[in-house]
Amino acid sequence: MLSSFLHGMRQAIPIVLGYIPVGFAYGVLAQKSGLGLLNAVAMSVIVFAGSAQLIAAGLFGAGAAPLAIILTTFVVNLRHLLMSAALAPKLNGWKKWQIALFGYELTDETFALHTMRMAKSQPPIAETFGVNFTAQASWVIGSLAGYLAGGQIADVRPVGLDYALPAMFIALLVPQLVKPVYLVMAVLAAVISVTLCLLGFSQSHVIAATVIASTVGLGVEQWMNRSSF
Repeated sequence: MLSSFLHGMRQAIPIVLGYIPVGFAYGVLAQKSGLGLLNAVAMSVIVFAGSAQLIAAGLFGAGAAPLAIILTTFVVNLRHLLMSAALAPKLNGWKKWQIALFGYELTDETFALHTMRMAKSQPPIAETFGVNFTAQASWVIGSLAGYLAGGQIADVRPVGLDYALPAMFIALLVPQLVKPVYLVMAVLAAVISVTLCLLGFSQSHVIAATVIASTVGLGVEQWMNRSSF
């Protein structure tokens, strides 16, 4: 079990390389928004959602009402329903508390990694939790470091920390483009998402692009499979 857990930790290294700098950026923003150290770190432990935490910290600094912050982060994280539904069939035989803990630590980046890990077989549970634990630990460490250093940093953008998250997504996406249809889906999702964003859609453009591109990709793949017979 320990060896499986350690193997999972090693698999999470690409995520760690992205989470520490982005978590650092969140910690800086939380400090400058007036959040206390305990509250800022507790959000990384309890919420554990990068985009939602960055938005929540910004809204808090702007003096938004608590209900507005809660509803906004809820809408931002609606995509987790899609990710959970996609991985749910891979968790057959798991105990309820294990599924709950897995869902609690599921993020965009761990979802991408788990999708590749669980494509053909179900890896050891300990290995899966090794991935999740390492990812969240790195995020919490980055958040703490960013908060403590927040008073010394005026803006994280000149350092390039704001690009760490997109770079990590690119690194997780490329290994999954094993078929031409997957590349088409990725490009289509990007085009739809950017177009909807420019048209004024908020975080819903991510969900809409995911659903549309996945539906098109599924239809194309089924058509190709029928044509091969």
